Amino acid sequence: MKTKTIKTLGRIFLLGMYTIMITLPLTLSAKKIPFLNSTVTPAATGYVKIKKDKNKNYMIKIHISNLAEIERIVPTKQTYVVWMVTDRELTKNIGRINSSKNISNNLTGNFESVTSFQPTQIFITAELDESVQVPGDQVVLTTDRFWE
Repeated sequence: MKTKTIKTLGRIFLLGMYTIMITLPLTLSAKKIPFLNSTVTPAATGYVKIKKDKNKNYMIKIHISNLAEIERIVPTKQTYVVWMVTDRELTKNIGRINSSKNISNNLTGNFESVTSFQPTQIFITAELDESVQVPGDQVVLTTDRFWE
């Protein structure tokens, strides 16, 4: 009876250790970075989640709450564009924010992208065109620098 109990406890311990070894690298490689307070859209809050995958690519996910409607930005713009500063100090347009109103009638924004470049900062600008290659002056939200 004691031998069965010891074997069972041993298996449970090994299963627990195996689970920790598998999930620990996933949690260590994920970063959740908050956006700083904005002077352009003061009510907006949000964060960026960055996770490195097994192919050494970076998955970027953004969630924003209480985003101002783009038409209310002065001067008027057409879209919110997401920018990434890379570890090579390059600034890249990685797409536009998809926004929608939630149940409380607040505008929320979401974004997902994958890149081979290591990001060191993420920021969002209000732009006339989503295909711009240089960020405009109207920075809506930004993170601090990370992964220096």
